[in-house]
Amino acid sequence: MMVLITYDVALSSESGSTRLRHIAKICQDYGTRVQYSVFECEVDPAQWVELKAKLFREYDKEVDSLRFYMLGKNWRGKVEHHGAKPAVDLFADTLII
Repeated sequence: MMVLITYDVALSSESGSTRLRHIAKICQDYGTRVQYSVFECEVDPAQWVELKAKLFREYDKEVDSLRFYMLGKNWRGKVEHHGAKPAVDLFADTLII
């Protein structure tokens, strides 16, 4: 299933910068950054539980926010992109390593 994850981390303290980096790294482990604080993550149910738990451990619920948009399995028809930096579709585009 595709989940769009957005976050806003308070940078009013030094720990905010650390949390911001850690949250971004967690999201990068599961998906693709499409904007600065926005990730598209295609995960199975077990990965989703794990990802969400990691994010909840890292963020500060008093000053940060996390938003999850559940786009489901048929997400391609629900996403429209315009402008710079189109995301790579790992399932449609060929990737040679």
